[in-house]
Amino acid sequence: MFYQLMKYVLLGPLLRLLFRPRIEGLEHIPEEGAAIVAGNHLSFSDHFLMPVVLKRRITFLAKQEYFTGPGLKGRLTAAFFRSAGQIPVDRSGKEAGKAAIREGLGVLAEGELLGIYPEGTRSHDGRLYKGKVGVAVMAITAGVPVIPCAMVGTFEIQPPGQVVPKVRRVTIRFGEPLDFSRYAGLENEKAAVRAVTDEIMYEILALSGQEYVDDYAAKVKAEEESKAANARAPRRFPRRGR
Repeated sequence: MFYQLMKYVLLGPLLRLLFRPRIEGLEHIPEEGAAIVAGNHLSFSDHFLMPVVLKRRITFLAKQEYFTGPGLKGRLTAAFFRSAGQIPVDRSGKEAGKAAIREGLGVLAEGELLGIYPEGTRSHDGRLYKGKVGVAVMAITAGVPVIPCAMVGTFEIQPPGQVVPKVRRVTIRFGEPLDFSRYAGLENEKAAVRAVTDEIMYEILALSGQEYVDDYAAKVKAEEESKAANARAPRRFPRRGR
């Protein structure tokens, strides 16, 4: 009920008015039945803009930090995501990844739409990064189609660290459903899930026009932050002997 209230009364009309989203390929979203919508992730705004344009409800696997933030902002964010039926995901390890897959498969078993960002985190620089294989495991296991999605312009309106988004038009593109039934029974084969994931990321890339990086976003970001920290650190020179 809260989801419908936010989408059609409180938040949805406002977002449509401010950002006037161009919607392309909406006909590729099935009217019923389970499917995965896999998109790029450029901005916190993505969580709101994509669901607004879909006729059906979509459930996202959202990072756990959205449910555990401190202060008033943290409590409001957690309340929104819980009320909208979004699922918290612990991204801290391998077992956590398995738990996220189980949660996602539960959504698909109910015949619903599951939203996922295969990169695993927001892009910190607007580029498209290597996808994690969880999306492939779920698609093969559940035997459902994957609809690639590209958010275009959301990085410019609200890059990481910016609280209030700029008012600017964005584009949301949906590609044709991808059928991976030929991989049935291979959800535990590394080569198969990597191939499926790469195909999904290629289709997202074709829709978004981003620069692609064949490495994980979290790894690249951590390396860049480490280099920046080292550059800021004061240099120590050895003392001269007397």
